[in-house]
Amino acid sequence: MLQTTAALTGAALAAASSATAAEAGASKMLRIGVISATNRGKPQPRNGHTWHFAQYLHPTIDLDVFCKFMDPGSAEFFRKYVRNPRYTFDLLPFPDTKITHYYDADPKGAADFAKAFPGVQVAPSIAEMVDQVDAIWLGDASGWGDDHFDLIAPGLRKGLPTFCDKPIGETPAGTRKILEFARQHKAPIMSSSIFRHEWGTEAALRMRDSGEFGTIEYMVASLQSGYSDNAWMVYGQHPAWMVVTLMGAGVEAVSLYARGNAGHARVTFADRMPADIWYGRPNTPFIYNHTEVHFQKRKFEYSPAIEGDFWYGHHYEMFRMAATFREMVKTRKEPIPHQEILEVTAMVHAGAKSRGEQSRLVKLAEVM
Repeated sequence: MLQTTAALTGAALAAASSATAAEAGASKMLRIGVISATNRGKPQPRNGHTWHFAQYLHPTIDLDVFCKFMDPGSAEFFRKYVRNPRYTFDLLPFPDTKITHYYDADPKGAADFAKAFPGVQVAPSIAEMVDQVDAIWLGDASGWGDDHFDLIAPGLRKGLPTFCDKPIGETPAGTRKILEFARQHKAPIMSSSIFRHEWGTEAALRMRDSGEFGTIEYMVASLQSGYSDNAWMVYGQHPAWMVVTLMGAGVEAVSLYARGNAGHARVTFADRMPADIWYGRPNTPFIYNHTEVHFQKRKFEYSPAIEGDFWYGHHYEMFRMAATFREMVKTRKEPIPHQEILEVTAMVHAGAKSRGEQSRLVKLAEVM
């Protein structure tokens, strides 16, 4: 019996050792190339969607240099949360990703990023970068998406997994062009809002999928900052993302009314109750955005905050978006359906058309 047990144990240990070795060989360091989009052709030197969002994919930071480049609020945020060893969610830094190249239309902006994040190289061109990376992250803090196709097409053509920031393609036609190009070249693609990755959003999705409280009958997605027609085209994407994240694709039409500092959009479905978007919701405390989900048996509402701490929750939603991208790079499985990505762009444009036509209900088909 002892001899048999020893033989079986030895075989099991050998198999485990072999599996571990195979796993170690299979898990290579993933090289990420980061691209900073422009805002109507003007570079974004401190692009928050690369400096704040993409940096989770890089293990090292010169925090003193970073803080010299950034505003005092961002510097404090990084010292207190983002790069604080106490707030790693037991996953940071990722063991298998690093940003190896950074491209910016302004080479100085790229050089500054490389100083703040040691080990990153300035890419002289995107064409050269895509030959030296395993995936692409395009970040756009305040641009319109008009340059996104040209910036990510070289990587998509090579089949590289790609994150393309919102607004992904400026117009529904531009978004469709990017999605179809990615599909044609078998390149996994992801576009998203950080709202999709909030602690509360994840909880709401678990409630929805469990069926414990019934189906979602109605929801309200609110954004705190003040409404303007131009801001709606860029930042109206956030609450639109919240709607399709929780209620899924299938939006039929949008009506948008705006007055003063606030805008209200009604989002209708052919087979479901509608959703509401408030752009310009006033809040005494700063929470940036707020969501109400009305299940059949329960109302659930949340902001980005975790236990009342907005900045900790903001750290979490940025981290989760980067983690979702990392998982796509490793598995090549797209986390977000193309139809949802396309409908977000169409919802924003349908809202803009409605706003210019006495707030009539504009079908998505009219803008797609």
